[in-house]
Amino acid sequence: MLKLHYFPGSCAFVPHVALEWSGLPYQAQAETRESIKEPAYLKLNPLGQVPLLEDDGWTLTQNVAIVGYIHDLAPKAGIFGHGDTRATAKARQWLSFANSDLHRQFSLVFGPARFVADEAAQQALAAGGRAAILRLYGIVNDALHAQNYLAGELSIADIYVYTTLRWARTLQIDLSSLDRLDDYYARIDANPGVQSVKKQQQTH
Repeated sequence: MLKLHYFPGSCAFVPHVALEWSGLPYQAQAETRESIKEPAYLKLNPLGQVPLLEDDGWTLTQNVAIVGYIHDLAPKAGIFGHGDTRATAKARQWLSFANSDLHRQFSLVFGPARFVADEAAQQALAAGGRAAILRLYGIVNDALHAQNYLAGELSIADIYVYTTLRWARTLQIDLSSLDRLDDYYARIDANPGVQSVKKQQQTH
C-alpha cells in the first residue's frame, strides 16, 4: 500500500490531495521536525524532508516526482486535468512554477537564518522573498483573468499554488492588489479532496 509521510500544512499537502483524487488505497503518516531526523527516517530519505512516498518498500521523494508517479498509477484521476497533451503540459508547467519558483521564495521568508547569520541580512532576505512572492502571484493573477484555473481546469498545479496561498495568509502577506486570488482560493478550498486532506491533517 502507498504510504505518504507529511507535515501538516507543508508542501506535502500537494501529493496528499493527489492521493485523495487518485482513489488508490493509501496511508498518511504525520511526521515531526524531530522524527524526520531519526535514523529510521533518514534511511528512507537522507535529506530528512517531507514529502516521502513509500510503495511496498520502494521510496520516492520530491513533490513533482511523487505526483507524477501517482498520476501514472491513476491516469484517469485528473491529477493533471483531463485535457489534451498541451493542457497536460501546461498543468506540469504551472506545477514546476509553484515548486521551483514560488515555493523557493517562501523558504527565504520562513527561514532566512538558514541562509545568512547576520540579523540585518536575514531581514533583507525575507523582505526580498516577500517582494518576489508578490511578483510571482501577479503572474498567477494575470493567468486567472482568462480562466478559473491555471491550466484551464483544476489540476494538481492549482493545489500547489493554493498551498502556498495558505502560507501567504499565515505570513499576512498583503495580496489585496491581486483581484483574482480570493475567488481562486475559495474554488480550490471547496474541492472535496482538499477538504478531506485538511480534515486528516487537522489544518484550516
